[in-house]
Amino acid sequence: MANLENFDFILPTIIKFGSGRALETGKEVAALGCKKAMIVTDKGIIAAGLLNGILKSLEELNIETIIFDDVEPNPRDTTVQHGAEKALANGIDILVAVGGGSSMDVAKGIGVVVTHGGVINDYEGLDSVLRPITPIIAIPTTVGTGSEVTFWSVITDTKRKFKMSVGSPLIAPRVALVDPLMVSKLPPKITASTGIDALTHAIEGYTCLLSEPITDAVALYAIEQISENIRGAVFTECQDNKANMLLASLIAGIAFGNSDIAAVHSMAEAVGGLYDTPHGVANAILLPYVMEYNYLADPKKHARIALAMGENIQGLTQIEAAYKAVEAVRKLNKDLNMPTLADVGVLIGDLEELAQRSSVNVSSGSNCRVITKSDYLDIFIKAYSGS
Repeated sequence: MANLENFDFILPTIIKFGSGRALETGKEVAALGCKKAMIVTDKGIIAAGLLNGILKSLEELNIETIIFDDVEPNPRDTTVQHGAEKALANGIDILVAVGGGSSMDVAKGIGVVVTHGGVINDYEGLDSVLRPITPIIAIPTTVGTGSEVTFWSVITDTKRKFKMSVGSPLIAPRVALVDPLMVSKLPPKITASTGIDALTHAIEGYTCLLSEPITDAVALYAIEQISENIRGAVFTECQDNKANMLLASLIAGIAFGNSDIAAVHSMAEAVGGLYDTPHGVANAILLPYVMEYNYLADPKKHARIALAMGENIQGLTQIEAAYKAVEAVRKLNKDLNMPTLADVGVLIGDLEELAQRSSVNVSSGSNCRVITKSDYLDIFIKAYSGS
């Protein structure tokens, strides 16, 4: 636990978990007194038929609905702007985000621009949003976002090719409808990458300098559940594994949303901003290398991670037990066939630029071990070479 005398724990979102909860969308929109909804999603969600029941629930309560389905894997500021223009032109009074973190981040960004004006880039950083935004109902369709319960939106600034963060409790979804049926047919590769994303949220939420007792408790639970369920969720048809992963992702979101992320995300967001790499994939590639850099700074917590991941640490020193966590994550990546930096198109000549971008990330200072641009470069080189 971080050495803090005081801490705040904020959870503005009402969570409703269970099979069929997505079908309550219309009821939740009506309960908020809203009449014109815009669904924020991507074309893959539509093609998978995941909107059918949601649309029916809205239609049954005579709620006017339009669809904005231009969300991409690493959402851009231009996408937010187009969505906000569509919302304003149609008099939208509520946003329903259906998808992974990208859809939720775009919905949050749209809500900010609709209620505050300007462009989303104007609100980069923490607490630049000064009043409540258009209400959001969030419905996750992956096992790795956690964005349904966080008050952060990560959007790519297209001019800088940089992932910027917009943060405020005022942008959190009002309601999260967390429905295991929405992930029941999630493809194995997406289950793997988003699942490791959730594990990264939990590990960084637990080890970063802004952690506190409540986030520590929920993060450890999330690590344990992910470790017990992710292989089954990827390699079998067991729906219990996927439901447990969805719940663990939610809980990991609660953890890092109230503490912070750290160096893994700083690096992954740099890679995603420059190369448009899927966020969960970038996190998976970099997580064991950052943990190897960090574990000596907080061996007690890393040993607890190893235990939560099912490692046998009996008879080991605390340092040895801590390194078991690094090995466990490395083994998980191998089991799930995670790619390398080279596999996703990262060029060795860009590593210094990626290190610079990582060092100025808003969450870099929360890493449990002091980390500089030079340190980031060393980690990128190790990750690139696989050493």
